[in-house]
Amino acid sequence: MAVSSDAGRVRGPKRGSSRQASSEPRSSKREWAAGYLFVAVPMALYLVLNVGSMLYAIYISVWKWNLRTGPVKFLGIDNYVNVLTDPVFQRALTNTIYYTLVWVPLTMAIGLFLAIIVNQKIRGQTFFRAAYYFPAIASSAAITTLWLFIMAPDGIFNQVRSALPFDPLALLGITANQNWIGNEGTALNTIILLNAWTTSGTFMLFYLASLQSISGEVYEAAAIDGAGAWAMFRRITFPLLKPGHYFVATVAVIGGLQLFDQALLGGGVNGDPNNALMTIVLYLYNTAITGLNFAKASAVGLILFVVIMSATLVQRKLFGQAPSW
Repeated sequence: MAVSSDAGRVRGPKRGSSRQASSEPRSSKREWAAGYLFVAVPMALYLVLNVGSMLYAIYISVWKWNLRTGPVKFLGIDNYVNVLTDPVFQRALTNTIYYTLVWVPLTMAIGLFLAIIVNQKIRGQTFFRAAYYFPAIASSAAITTLWLFIMAPDGIFNQVRSALPFDPLALLGITANQNWIGNEGTALNTIILLNAWTTSGTFMLFYLASLQSISGEVYEAAAIDGAGAWAMFRRITFPLLKPGHYFVATVAVIGGLQLFDQALLGGGVNGDPNNALMTIVLYLYNTAITGLNFAKASAVGLILFVVIMSATLVQRKLFGQAPSW
């Protein structure tokens, strides 16, 4: 039997294949280089504007700083000591922590409640979603100014109270012409209610996205087993929303610790009445803008950074554990 002479011959690659193989690495290198060029610009801006400014703030905070000439005298940690021992800063820290501890869970609860409502198949679902979210996109200054008029001694809220046949707030010793913002005992709580109303729409959207990621088959299986609405919420919805809880809580705590504009509009630069609306950021504003003490203001900013970072790590530890329910 005749064997073809080509049977034992090893066929080499085609001529075009070598060119194609050599062009593919070049193309991948170009894509790699283009990708890094696109990333380089925002990364450089981040390093300069964020990391660079933080390092510069650390440098400023250990000096007696002159706005025109720069460093005057090395102080070490004296600026930090002056801040931490200042009674006004201690009041600002207390107010900020109290505001965060009350406002965060209250607003998260309202946001979750609204998310569950608008997640149902009800008529006008889109309208209610937009209506609940509208205060979050409105001007904070405009809403705060409107709130000041509503909660004034002769405002709408007190007028409605006086028109009622029975005022439950009178049992708490609150007068009919209560100045809610101008009273030391109610000023901060009034701001808490304001921000709970304006921010709950944003938290509603966060929770709504998490709710829609839960499979409907889980609820169908629970319904077949005879679980009621409350049991489904407690055993299914709330535990499966754990990533959403962490995200919302982290964003809320960071925002709560940075309270500024409502406190400024409600109590002025001094956080009146009697520092009841003084917050850490407002204290920083007064130190830097009014007092022109940028070294001390840098120390305040770094203390606030440590507080926020510590709170975030605590939340990560709490939400990182297995749910106890």
